[in-house]
This record gives sequence, C-alpha cells and structure tokens, in this order.
Amino acid sequence: MQEARSPKDTFITVYGRKPVLEALGDAALQVDKVIIADTARGEPVRAITAAARARGVPVKRASAHRVKVLAGNGRHDQGVLADVVAPRMAPVAEFLSRLGPGRRAAVLVLDRVTNPANVGMVLRSSTAAGLDGVLLPRRGVPAIDPLVVKASAGVAFAAPVLRSSTAEEGCAALRAAGFGVFGLDSHGACLLDADLPERVALVLGNETDGLSEPVRAELDGALAIPMYGGVESLNVANAAAVAAYELLRRRR
Repeated sequence: MQEARSPKDTFITVYGRKPVLEALGDAALQVDKVIIADTARGEPVRAITAAARARGVPVKRASAHRVKVLAGNGRHDQGVLADVVAPRMAPVAEFLSRLGPGRRAAVLVLDRVTNPANVGMVLRSSTAAGLDGVLLPRRGVPAIDPLVVKASAGVAFAAPVLRSSTAEEGCAALRAAGFGVFGLDSHGACLLDADLPERVALVLGNETDGLSEPVRAELDGALAIPMYGGVESLNVANAAAVAAYELLRRRR
C-alpha cells in the first residue's frame, strides 16, 4: 500500500515578502496559492496580491498565527507565504512504484542532517549529477524553506526529492525494493573501489554525530571516501557531491 500524499510531499512552502514575490515572478514555477495574514498591510503586500492575481494564483487570508504555523518559522514569515508545486517530489513508496522492477537507480539519503545550507547544496549537486532521488525525511532534516532554496540556488524546486517519515523508514523501503543501502562512514571500505549493485542508496549522516543507530540497523554496509593529507572528513555537502558524481561516473 502506498504512503498517502500530504501537502509536504507536493509543495515547497516559501515565506517572507521578497521570496514570495520572487516565486510569483518566476514563470518556471507553478504557485498553487498565496496566504496572507489578516494583519499584513502595505505596498509589499499589495505588490504580492497584484502579482498573484496577474498569474491567476488564489490569494487567501488567514490569521497571523495560522500563517506562522503553516510557514513553520514565526520570526521570518512576515505575514505571507506561498505554496510552490515541486513536480519531482514524491513519497518514497510512490517513487518506487513508478520505478518498477529491475530498473537501476541511484539515491542519496540524508540522516539527521540539520544545517539548511547543507541540505540545499546536497539537492543542487545531486540534481546536477542526475541522481534519481534525494531522500529527505519529514523528521530530523530541515524543511525545504527559503534558506534551503537559497543554498540550492533555486534548484530545490525541481530536485528529485523523496519523502518518508524518518530516514530509517525510507532506508527500509529502499531495501525492500532491492536497493543496496550503504552508509558513508570513515571506517567503511573505499567507495571508489566498491562493487555496487544496480540499485544503490548512499546515506549521509549528521554533521557532528554521523550516522544514527536506527539507520545503521538498516544498512547493508559502510563505505568511505578516501582521505589524504591528514584530512579526517569532508563537510556533508562536499561528501554528497563526491558520492553523487561517483554514482554518475559508474552510470556512464
């Protein structure tokens, strides 16, 4: 049975007056709706309303509290948000159903990565490398907010994002569909020499603590990026870029 879709599996919520106006001004983006707080007034709000109406985007009014809840960031929403359609975002079960049996695929999984800038950069490099998906669990990883979008240079809207409740649930679903799931860890075998299956998922752990124990229990093994010159580790976004392009190299 497929996991039910939620709005978080369909839209990227952009908040703040400038980000919302920029989203409305980008013809490449499909904006589903704009929500403005009852208390929001002034020229920026009038400009947002006019831009939305010019594109035929519904504008709804809600309480300031409701806008803060929907934005998930009460300090920076400025009383306005927009839901932007993310065409390549899907629950992991839906992705696996579309993938079908036997087709090769390559995915990255983020396990409790907490820095929005890292998340955005991972989405950018993974999309550039042509990966089939980046699994961002709904819990333990920042939402795709304006900080993530900015770090991705806007690529987050079109990135192949896969959703699951937690990283471990996502890894279990991938394994059940025939993926080999390997954690990137300094104590693993060399990634560049490893014999990887046709379906593979590489998991990147938290910036400080690495892979979590619940995710380790779902792994088929550990792989390491070789390090020289006394360097002990890479930033998680840099490690993701190396992993993504190693997977691309193997495909080519």
